[in-house]
Amino acid sequence: MPTPLVTALRVRFAECDMQGHVFNAHYLMYFDLAHTEALRSASGLTYPELVQVHGVDFVVAESGVRHHAPARYDDLLEIAVTFEEPTTTSLTSRFAITCETNAVASGFLRHVCVDGKTFKKTPWPDAFREVLAPYS
Repeated sequence: MPTPLVTALRVRFAECDMQGHVFNAHYLMYFDLAHTEALRSASGLTYPELVQVHGVDFVVAESGVRHHAPARYDDLLEIAVTFEEPTTTSLTSRFAITCETNAVASGFLRHVCVDGKTFKKTPWPDAFREVLAPYS
């Protein structure tokens, strides 16, 4: 089982809807934030540094969210990220959001690897695969 990388996030008032719950679209933003932090933890590089060092960038090709229970203003969420083993050109990241061990949401982002300058689809560099290996 892969080792998850975990990011904590406190729900801000502006992220809540009229019912007092986190508005559904914000979960994709939470996934993106946790994905960026997971890549930073795994590689020791910021996202711009990762793009520069490896010469590739990532674009979202698919996403999905399953809602289990509402999160509310000031809840402290933990977002666990694991990675599936990259295919030739895609990477699926899996997310599990909890609040006090209760499942809030789960889902995925599928990124496609593109050349950092031309944005044409390209294979993941071996060095990038090595960075993700402990988490996939």
